[in-house]
Amino acid sequence: MKRKLLLNILFMLSGFLLFAQNTISGKIVDASELPLSYANVLLHNSEDSKSIKGTTSDDEGNYIFKNIPNGKYHIEVSMIGFKNHTSETFQITGNSKSMHFTLEEEMQMLGETEINTRPVIKQTAEKLIVDIEKSVMVNSNLQDVVKKVPGIIATNGKISYGGQQGITILINGKTTNYIDTETLLRDFPADNIARVELIQQPGSEYDAEGSGPILNIILKKNVVLGTHGNIKANTGYDNEIEYGTSASISSYKNKLNWQASASYRKSAWREDLTIRRRVSPQDGQTSPTLFDQFTESPFHPVSYRFTGGMDYYVSENHNFGISGRRIQVKSDRTDENRTLITENSFLNALYTENDFEKKRIIYNINPYYEFDNEKNKLVVDFNYVNYNNENMNTLFSVGNSTVPYDNQRYFQDGKYDIQTYKADYKRKINDESNWMFGVKYSMVETDSDLKSFLENGNEDYVFQPNQSNRFIVDEDIFAVYAKVNWKWEKWNFSGGLRWEDSKTSGTSKSTNETRIRNISKIFPSASLSRNFTKVLGASFSYSYRIQRPSYDSLNSFVYYYDPYAFEEGNPNLKPSFTNSFQFNLTYESQPFFSVSYRTTKDALFQLITQNDETAQISRSMINLEERENWNFRLFAPVNFVKSLDGYSGFIVNYNRYMSDRLMPTLDIDKWSLTWYTSVEYKLPWDIQSEFSMYYNTGSLEGQLDVDWVANMDFALSKTFIDGKLKANLGISDILNRKVFGTIRYDNIDGDIVSDWSRQKLYFQLTYKFGSRFNKKKERKNSSQEEQNRINSNN
Repeated sequence: MKRKLLLNILFMLSGFLLFAQNTISGKIVDASELPLSYANVLLHNSEDSKSIKGTTSDDEGNYIFKNIPNGKYHIEVSMIGFKNHTSETFQITGNSKSMHFTLEEEMQMLGETEINTRPVIKQTAEKLIVDIEKSVMVNSNLQDVVKKVPGIIATNGKISYGGQQGITILINGKTTNYIDTETLLRDFPADNIARVELIQQPGSEYDAEGSGPILNIILKKNVVLGTHGNIKANTGYDNEIEYGTSASISSYKNKLNWQASASYRKSAWREDLTIRRRVSPQDGQTSPTLFDQFTESPFHPVSYRFTGGMDYYVSENHNFGISGRRIQVKSDRTDENRTLITENSFLNALYTENDFEKKRIIYNINPYYEFDNEKNKLVVDFNYVNYNNENMNTLFSVGNSTVPYDNQRYFQDGKYDIQTYKADYKRKINDESNWMFGVKYSMVETDSDLKSFLENGNEDYVFQPNQSNRFIVDEDIFAVYAKVNWKWEKWNFSGGLRWEDSKTSGTSKSTNETRIRNISKIFPSASLSRNFTKVLGASFSYSYRIQRPSYDSLNSFVYYYDPYAFEEGNPNLKPSFTNSFQFNLTYESQPFFSVSYRTTKDALFQLITQNDETAQISRSMINLEERENWNFRLFAPVNFVKSLDGYSGFIVNYNRYMSDRLMPTLDIDKWSLTWYTSVEYKLPWDIQSEFSMYYNTGSLEGQLDVDWVANMDFALSKTFIDGKLKANLGISDILNRKVFGTIRYDNIDGDIVSDWSRQKLYFQLTYKFGSRFNKKKERKNSSQEEQNRINSNN
């Protein structure tokens, strides 16, 4: 009897252990076999239809149920924008089961307007994701696309996020190979973009460099074999007529995948700057001297871009490839400067022109090897980038000037070589957890040569050795990082450490002086998130980052913009370090409310000073003692309004700059409020329209206290010939509102007005042939940090 009882107990125990090992897992994708993350998955008991367990799919579309007892079940999968899917009844009898689901997109018909209700925006602990792959693209370039990111303000070739500057732009996790953001935003096409990731809290896999968020542009992948391409032509009016054309072709046959593209663009825009300032009375003066400075700066850059690449798939798990590009930008322009000086009721005038001749050539080559199977992924690559800048500008007096001025000429050439070696390894433990490890080594060599000349009485330009300098920077950075991603029931955790060791030396050939800076630090990052209900979730994240000075800011060059305004380098700059914290509330995986706090020690700050004796103003980068930033964000979709799709939100931002190192002590702060909205509407005749607008009550940009600003954009698009031909028409910067600001610090009492060309029109035609997209694996490039520190003025 005892033996039989013991056998029954053992049988029950073994059965219990067997049931405890039962699992149900699978993957959820859309019709294009792209993974769907944050889909709701419910496990029902088929006997009484009661819900047993619930979970959500991860970033790769995977889900899992553990410890499932034997029985009959069915699974229900739901996600906003897709039709609900319920499986047939299946039975678990001591074994695990795989159940994969393909969701069908749901289209709603509202009158004559068809709207795709798929959510395109979602928030994770580390980043905000805007998925635009399935949406109808109205936009023509990257500047239009980034406006889809809630909180991003893009205007006149500049972007900011909720009052935060210093945004780093990556393409597929790789550096953009553009020196200036303006060119990138205007030139990069929109129709190849699948999604935009605003990485607010970069993990350890990203370079520790940077003070603001990372904007990562993810390109579309290929899903069809064959040969395909497109031809594009565009024109517009931005102060003057601008135009461009491009062509690309790709092929994926057998194991070989290759791509090539070429583009030409002639741009046109204009920036105007007015500075009105009062200089304290000097000897013999009874009242302040008034300076009214105005500069009109037209830009007409001409750019050529050639790219090519090849990927060879040796087997299912092994592939290697190489890509390269050449970019050439030539920009000749003439700035017109006018300075009116009122001194003791007498008016004097100085009229000058600043003639610029700039040429920039960029070469890049990137070979790689990749191994990828179900559990392991290894990527090894080498990235080489070479920049060559040739700049000449001549500042000379014109017209009926009553103030004497000696004409000046500058040659400022820059050469940059960046070599980066990187290896990344990722190990998948199970569907819910993985760990990764990576190493990176980069070598940077920069050579900046400034030659200054002064015109003599014979109209010859004479070399000025005291105002000239050649500055060489050599920098080596070695980094090691590790990261763990772990999921348990409704909890998600990510944590990593990154160690960076950098050695930087800057040598002035004029003074034969070398400065050496060595930094070795650990940069931690972590995030924790939890789903409280089917629709409500919360997350908290932390990161520690470094911002190294740009290479040109370490050079003691003196660079004149007009006779009374110049910029000067600072070889004594130190890196700044930022602690960043963020809390998010999400509703149905979309951002609802966020708050972040950042504090930066030795913050890099562009200080504007004034010399009352010479009446000149200058700006130079310095290290502040501390900077604080608070940021509160509220977001809401607007698709509850009939026929509209899009979002709207508010951002409350607080900036404070503090330093006891300056005399007088600097302590300035300001709160600001930004309202933004972006909506799409499908018009009759299948015309897609988009409208975006923002309003800011005023902000603090360094020393500049800016008054309220606002703007709006409108665009239309329509496809023809079964989607092969697409036309885009738009107008941006519709409101004619200038930027007004004031500077009140120490002896500076000035007002600044910034203006640029507005009501900019553009029209673009794109013709696509062959298969639409080519399957190409994403890889992250290595030299993002180093290239971002090259300034466009060099």
